[in-house]
Amino acid sequence: MSQAKSERLGNGLGDNNGLSWPGGYARVMGAQEPTISPGDRIIIREHTKRVAEIAADPSQEIKKQLWISHNALGETRPLIFADPENAWYEIIPAAQLQCQGSLARMWEFRLLKEIFWAERIHDDRVIEPAFTVYRVFEESERGFEAKIIGGDGGGAYRWDAPLTDYADLEKLRFRTIKLNPGKTSRFCDLANDVLGDILEVRLAGVWWWSHGMTSDLIMLRGFEQVLYDMHDNAEGLHRLMAFLRDENLAKLDFLQNNGLLSLNNGGDFVGTGGYGWSGELPAVGFDGERVRTQDMWGFSESQETIGVSPQRFEEFVFAYQLPILERFGLNIYGCCEPLDGRFDIIKRIPRLRKVTVSPWSDARGMAEKLGPEYIYSWKVNPAEIAPPAIDEACIRQGLRDAFAATLRNNCRVEVLMRDVMTLGGNPENIIRWTQIAREESERC
Repeated sequence: MSQAKSERLGNGLGDNNGLSWPGGYARVMGAQEPTISPGDRIIIREHTKRVAEIAADPSQEIKKQLWISHNALGETRPLIFADPENAWYEIIPAAQLQCQGSLARMWEFRLLKEIFWAERIHDDRVIEPAFTVYRVFEESERGFEAKIIGGDGGGAYRWDAPLTDYADLEKLRFRTIKLNPGKTSRFCDLANDVLGDILEVRLAGVWWWSHGMTSDLIMLRGFEQVLYDMHDNAEGLHRLMAFLRDENLAKLDFLQNNGLLSLNNGGDFVGTGGYGWSGELPAVGFDGERVRTQDMWGFSESQETIGVSPQRFEEFVFAYQLPILERFGLNIYGCCEPLDGRFDIIKRIPRLRKVTVSPWSDARGMAEKLGPEYIYSWKVNPAEIAPPAIDEACIRQGLRDAFAATLRNNCRVEVLMRDVMTLGGNPENIIRWTQIAREESERC
């Protein structure tokens, strides 16, 4: 089980989502030695040439313009994004990789994904003529760290929350970032040497996924204890949330002041909802070099507080997220939590553009709430494509019902197949799902 979870690409490589999320990919890449053998170089260059051919096709520019219009609330057909995530290891198993070195296997896997996306999945993801290298860094601890118990092989786990007494809050320290510019430069030089004459090599930083903070909150304090605190120790909980808010703001200040932020208004997966292509970002005053938070998409969520009333969510969570989100040029809110009862609160976020409609939301009710003023970022339940044989009629009817509601309310829609754990060993599932989704979207 352990090998299946953590070594799915061989050489001890792998993660829990098919190296799909930039943060996870950057961590795994940063742990490798920046070397590629002559034999592996030949293999990577052949895959790179195919990616460049795909990226040069005029259809990629058409998709890019669709995203730009869509993200500006223009009227387009529903856009479709399908990421197999964890099931990429079923589509491209370790035995299929030809490279021998660890870094080379990661790069080969990444390039093969681009090719499969374009040649087989046929969603609206844009294949770009670029290859991104991420900055290598370490993040310090806060002084109180949760002890994880279990979880071997990616299974269930629990943890001992370390902050057992709010009197210890003064001992908490902000996490800080320690850069490794030497190793980062070696990765950049290597990428330019191996494939830089075929694809543009870009340097980016991935410093966070969400500014939701409640995942850190429950790791520090514990799920049940946070719920008790809302009633029994509101003052202590407010102090802890203020610490987490200020920690996030300090991180943003550090990154911005040191020129470490990267634009995410291109082919960047932003938050949990689609791609960031935008003509509205960067903001007015951008000098072309130093990225500011107002030049970027921001994102927040609070999946851990799904059972909390809207009033307590507003008091203990949203009040601390808002000062962070106010800094960004455009914003996205929500992940897997249903936002039906919270929308009147989160719509106060300045420049809120995308709102997640999770599988546990009322799709019709959310269409009425969002209308044409926000992007209806619909996360379809990945269980639909998990069995070896999918129920095409059920999938089609679910898409048709949701599209009827969004069409009736003049919504701007993106359909996301994500959080995929398995395809039941059948890669054709995601290919066929995308075909059905496109057929139904074109009826809108």
